[in-house]
Amino acid sequence: MTDTSADDSAESAEPVQFRDDVTVELVKHSASDSDVLWAARVSTAGEQSLAEISKDPERSKGLINYLMRDRHGSPFEHNSMTFFVSAPIFVFREFMRHRVGWCLAGDTEITLESEAGTLRRRSIRELHRLWHLGVEDRLPASAGGVTWHPAAGRWRAEVRRGDERHYLGLHESREAAESAVVEFREQDPGTRLRTLESVRRNHVRCYDEETLLPRRARITDVMESGVKQLLKITTSSGRVLRCSVDHAVLTPEGWAKAGELAVGDAVMGAGPEREPSRPPVPPALARGIGVWTSRQRERLIGATGTCHLCARSFPREELALDHRVPVAADLARALDEGNLAPVCEECHTRKSGEEQAAAQDGAVTGTALPDPIVSIAQDGEEMTYDLSVEGPWHNFLADGIVVHNSYNEESGRYRELQPVFYVPGEDRKLVQQGRPGKYEFVHGSPEQHKAVSEAMEASYRQSYEAYQNMLAAGVAREVARATLPVGLFSSMYATCNARSLMHFLGLRTQHELAKVPSFPQREIEMVGERMEAEWAKLMPLTHSAFNANGRIAP
Repeated sequence: MTDTSADDSAESAEPVQFRDDVTVELVKHSASDSDVLWAARVSTAGEQSLAEISKDPERSKGLINYLMRDRHGSPFEHNSMTFFVSAPIFVFREFMRHRVGWCLAGDTEITLESEAGTLRRRSIRELHRLWHLGVEDRLPASAGGVTWHPAAGRWRAEVRRGDERHYLGLHESREAAESAVVEFREQDPGTRLRTLESVRRNHVRCYDEETLLPRRARITDVMESGVKQLLKITTSSGRVLRCSVDHAVLTPEGWAKAGELAVGDAVMGAGPEREPSRPPVPPALARGIGVWTSRQRERLIGATGTCHLCARSFPREELALDHRVPVAADLARALDEGNLAPVCEECHTRKSGEEQAAAQDGAVTGTALPDPIVSIAQDGEEMTYDLSVEGPWHNFLADGIVVHNSYNEESGRYRELQPVFYVPGEDRKLVQQGRPGKYEFVHGSPEQHKAVSEAMEASYRQSYEAYQNMLAAGVAREVARATLPVGLFSSMYATCNARSLMHFLGLRTQHELAKVPSFPQREIEMVGERMEAEWAKLMPLTHSAFNANGRIAP
């Protein structure tokens, strides 16, 4: 439904509109069942693999079903689909749990940060291998694996199964020898590789996009995303980033696609890691700043608020006000209301501890700084990778440059948000019965539907009027948008491959064939159903195998 009426008591430049549905459009794709078949057969058929695909359709169907059943996931990653989605903001909060990128070269070095603040770099290709294939135990040479052969001057690869030793030849590089071991184990998985916990707990260096101060975020997944055309971007400081044209890169003006950048533009890169210790803030002054800050709490935090670090909601009494830019870093912003944001107790304690440790050490800063581009060139095609990291910032350092995942939502910082809001339709079930994990939703009464619609519409009109009034008074868009509710419609481009889409569908759709039941919110399920319909047309054999194997992603 669409209601273009406006509140008689408010004159708005745009009439408030209400919608009860979502929009999902397939914008572009490189996805077919043949992508899965080619990826699976190339290791055995080599250059003949493309011809093998067309020989026997039933055999092809059986191979895809086998890969799905035995959870051989990588062949399902050599494709991509980009969707345009228009939905309420609360739907996109669910999407953030399924961030999928696809566009960094394998030799890109990712900056990892330990809990103690120690930085080290590791290639994204290596991170992917460790994340998905595991790490072999450090065993004596006689137990198998990769060892150096001094006489031959090469790396020897071998695997031992019980009393039987499998010799896999001599190789020019350690990487080639390791690949031979991995390939043997994949084809004959008699021994399971052990994935070290420390690999799964890795954190990356990321950045607060408002203050540009360094932060730390946990890796949630590492994806192999298919062969892509790459750009090579070189900066004046000597940094080199190799990525696809669609990859988002942070600039002084905000996020931009790599393909939109030109020589002379600047990208944000890691700044110097340490600077001399600043003198501490005098205790009396620190106490005064603390008293002033606490007095702003009732005025700046509503009855409920959202922690700006972990993005969770809390009642006002469980929130404090945090200086985004620490007082010790910039005393001039100590009494700046624009530098204050709600923070929960857990995040506040952790951040305060980090800031105090930094002040004692001679402050680890690393604030992101502009780095001008001196050249951009095409750099061929090769396998690409990306990371998924926890929020709230969802960025990381790739070869010293701040980059993003392939999830781009409409930004309220750069444009005025339009007054289109979500109101549930009459077919939306409103009443919850049972307890979490076993509850079900049932249809509400006409009176309940009327109460919901009237309350939402009145709230939307009031909040949008407040938003317009702040803009008219000259308040920045990024500040004024705080008054808008999560029922506001937004839009985004979301790029994924078949494997990541199956993970998403397994959690965000309810289906009679699912081995693991899911109870998604209806609005995110509506998006999932429309994405699945488009995907099923592109990859019918893969979609059929997904359903036949309990809708569990490989």
